[in-house]
Amino acid sequence: MNEMKQNCTGMDSKLADLLLDPVSAPAKVQAHVAECEGCESELNELRKTMDLLDAWQAPEPSPYFMTRFEARLREEREAAPAGWLARRIARLRDGIAYGSGLHARPLAAMALTVMLLIGGGTYLDLTDWNKPAQPTPQAAVVHDLQTLDSNAQLLDQMETLSTTDNGD
Repeated sequence: MNEMKQNCTGMDSKLADLLLDPVSAPAKVQAHVAECEGCESELNELRKTMDLLDAWQAPEPSPYFMTRFEARLREEREAAPAGWLARRIARLRDGIAYGSGLHARPLAAMALTVMLLIGGGTYLDLTDWNKPAQPTPQAAVVHDLQTLDSNAQLLDQMETLSTTDNGD
């Protein structure tokens, strides 16, 4: 008996194949089902289930179903929402769906244009496309020497003043 149970593992999918197309099922599966009572009873249960499904017919809807359904939808659309938040959301939804006194499309187009201009300008500023190359900074000593050279006249005057003060 245990030997039979070990052979029954994985038979679920094979039983479905045997049920749907018994001619193409392997002979080994057919022989196992003929010998094993558990697999045979499960196959019979599957057959009964399939026969019930084949006999089942969907009920026909009432001829007035669509008329009542459309009337109910209309009632729900026309009914006032219950709470203040629901009323506010419904008003916002209706304003978007059916339009409002304000014409939002030109405003939205203008806002989008401004955003694109700002974004494009920021991009160009970040990429340094139109900035000239800056000269390399000079060392502090060179800068100090150039400043002293340009102020040579001032230094000469200071020197003249200091010699005249000492001679007095």
